[in-house]
Amino acid sequence: MPDESPKEEILVNVTPSEVRAALLENGVLQEVYIERAARRGLVSNIYKGRVSRVLPGMQAAFVDIGLERTAFLHASDIARSRRADDEDNDIPLPDIRELVREGEEIPVQVVKDPLGNKGARLTTFITLPSRYLVLLPAGDSVGISARIEDEEERERLRQFLGELLVDFPCGVIVRTAAEGASDDALRADMQFLWKLWTVVQEQCRKGKVKTLVHEDLPLPARVLRDLVTSDVGRIRVDSEQDFNAMKSFAATFLPEVEPMLELYTRRRPIFDLHGTEDEIKKALDRSIPLKSGGYVIFDQTEAMTTVDVNTGGYVGHRNLEETIYRTNLEAAVTIARQLRVRNLGGIIIIDFIDMEEEGHRQRVMQALQQSLVRDHARHQITAVSPLGLVEMTRKRTRESLQHILCEDCPNCDGRGFIMTAETVCFEVFREIIRQHRQFTFDEILVLAHQEVIELLLDGQSNALAELEEQIGKTIRLQPESLYLQDQFDVVLI
Repeated sequence: MPDESPKEEILVNVTPSEVRAALLENGVLQEVYIERAARRGLVSNIYKGRVSRVLPGMQAAFVDIGLERTAFLHASDIARSRRADDEDNDIPLPDIRELVREGEEIPVQVVKDPLGNKGARLTTFITLPSRYLVLLPAGDSVGISARIEDEEERERLRQFLGELLVDFPCGVIVRTAAEGASDDALRADMQFLWKLWTVVQEQCRKGKVKTLVHEDLPLPARVLRDLVTSDVGRIRVDSEQDFNAMKSFAATFLPEVEPMLELYTRRRPIFDLHGTEDEIKKALDRSIPLKSGGYVIFDQTEAMTTVDVNTGGYVGHRNLEETIYRTNLEAAVTIARQLRVRNLGGIIIIDFIDMEEEGHRQRVMQALQQSLVRDHARHQITAVSPLGLVEMTRKRTRESLQHILCEDCPNCDGRGFIMTAETVCFEVFREIIRQHRQFTFDEILVLAHQEVIELLLDGQSNALAELEEQIGKTIRLQPESLYLQDQFDVVLI
């Protein structure tokens, strides 16, 4: 049988101050990564930090690593005399004061970029990734990626690396790319990582406090290390300089990836291929239309992301239940892709349209889970709640696409709405009465948006006339083109 697995392609777009990488599956955008020279991500960077404050009530400490805001270190992220990968043991966490002290210098690694007003999240369970392996200096066992499903291959990898670790006092995680890798390639990866860890340790000993000890690779190299799997057919790069750098990196560390690299030289911008640029812009919209006529609404807040599914103009061909089922089925696939493209993380609540048939609900959940199988971010989906909501979490390590590309609207301060012209009119009336009771004046000048002035002269003209009679003063109106609709001034003359 022919291979029916999706074929992936990676596009890398380079400009002087920004690098973007897009992962496409059968020509459809699945994930996008953006790195700007002035604001590179910090995840995986290792720092020599100083504990600035210990908070026993939160079982946490703030660590100064030289950034604008101090970073956050929880007691569960501090290496102790237990296995680094043993997350399910019942040993209670010791008091944070037994683990770190104020003023102490410790090596830490960033596991989550600063988000909003929150500082970076840190850990002392340092990890160093390469093509096939992830080194766990505080670990002592072998973990295998769940995406390697062949039991014989899993056993081969576990046995070989178990024997290899006899010479290295550490643990490792075997990455998906290691499936089918030769023993020599795995051994070379392990030796490289151990040398790198030795260098990092030396830098931590000699380096100054609050300084960067080890920085992760730039985005083009990370793309080769982290995103290339057996499903990737080619990698196109539109910068000759970066193409040569990636080719050199691949030749040294990833020889099997080198033939996939292509230099893109056509006039048409590389992100215009397959409508990638348009897909990125659509991912900033609140509403995503479905082919059936329905639509999905995404609302991203500080605490969580909510997703609402609506039938819209879809009327179906059979009955209401069938219409709802088909809309939810299409929405499940769309939601899974948008979570990846938008890089939405944390708590996600999905409100599918209520379905009466249990079989329909199960198939929609299966569609959602199947569509997220290839997601690079770790996620967990719970059963449908009693309220009919699907609750899930998705690991958030870097900012969402919206946070990278956008900022809060200065007009509405991120509220997403402004007061109506009618509401502003009533605000103006109240302000005039307030001024009349406090000050003496001959007349009043109201400066406001054109819409508000027109409403005062038309729909609110009677109320305005009554107000003039009440205060016994003339009220003049003047439109201001630079004012926002909910902005006005009452000037006493």
